[in-house]
Amino acid sequence: MTTRSISPASASLTTRKTAYAVVLVAIGVALAPYTAFPIGIAKVNPTQHFINVLAAVLLGPWWAVLTAMVIAVLRNAMGVGTLLAFPGGMIGAFLAGIAYRLVRRTWMAATGEIIGTGIIAPVVSALFVAPVLMGKAIPLLALIPSFVCSTVAGAILGVLALRLLKRTGSIDF
Repeated sequence: MTTRSISPASASLTTRKTAYAVVLVAIGVALAPYTAFPIGIAKVNPTQHFINVLAAVLLGPWWAVLTAMVIAVLRNAMGVGTLLAFPGGMIGAFLAGIAYRLVRRTWMAATGEIIGTGIIAPVVSALFVAPVLMGKAIPLLALIPSFVCSTVAGAILGVLALRLLKRTGSIDF
């Protein structure tokens, strides 16, 4: 049996990504009770989409998905989220990360977040999550406006925050 060594540079990068993810989860969970509100039939949280854009740019798609999943678990445990937070957060985070990775523009991360959360997540929520996991039918057209409003607001805030962080030299991405 052989052991595999991890290079110091690789360990440092993993440590940095873990630290960023922990901070983003903490921000997402801490702000959730204050930023979650009902729009239509869904309880939305623009902070989640703000965090998704930051995580997508700073960490990449898989870390962004993991961050969104942990926030969704904790929000549900605190009673400030619903099961719709899982597809709403995770699909948008993944597409934001992929879009940023392909084009290297923060606005593309926001676009991926909006498409993932605003268009794809309501379909998954209406066709799978609500009927199978929540035991109720939710009309697709009732979810789309809620999800779109939430994700557009959060994605814009995420892009603005990234621009501010870059301008101040706080984070290089």
